[in-house]
Amino acid sequence: MAKLCLRVKAQQKPKFKVRGYNRCPLCGRSRAYLRRYGMCRLCFRSLASKGQVPGVTKASW
Repeated sequence: MAKLCLRVKAQQKPKFKVRGYNRCPLCGRSRAYLRRYGMCRLCFRSLASKGQVPGVTKASW
């Protein structure tokens, strides 16, 4: 879990546009953020395995 101050800081508009970064809204993780789904890989994996992410199925071959 990320610190609350880092979550709030990420939501604020940065002084310069390039300083902005994405953070997972569920756990606050800043690394491994998936833009397409709007969350980090860990949260994505757990929600996808539960079937809560529409259009995502577990691969099997």
